[in-house]
Amino acid sequence: MRVDKYLWCVRYYKTRSIATKACKKGQVKVNGSVIKPSREVYPTDKIELRKNQISYKLTINDIPPNRVGAKLVDIYRVDTTPKEAFEAQELLKYSKDYYRKKGTGRPTKKDRRDIDDFYEEE
Repeated sequence: MRVDKYLWCVRYYKTRSIATKACKKGQVKVNGSVIKPSREVYPTDKIELRKNQISYKLTINDIPPNRVGAKLVDIYRVDTTPKEAFEAQELLKYSKDYYRKKGTGRPTKKDRRDIDDFYEEE
């Protein structure tokens, strides 16, 4: 099975074209080498993919016949992604909450007080 089709079948990407684009950008590696979307994958291959600033690592158990339900995904792959990758994503999410969005204009009086209170605590 093609690697882009496999990643779509095990629900890492919503569409097959998105999986193909990720392979072309070099975000997907099979057994440590960057590959094309048409590369064939086999059981026991190790896939590394980068999605949403998380480096996922998985091992193929079996090739699915077609796209599988979310509950059946674990039959076809073993996820060996380290927990630190998800913890770093949580920290990144919290750091983004502090910053104001671009284009929101000047801070209001209440925003200014909140900012001052935040700096006084440190």
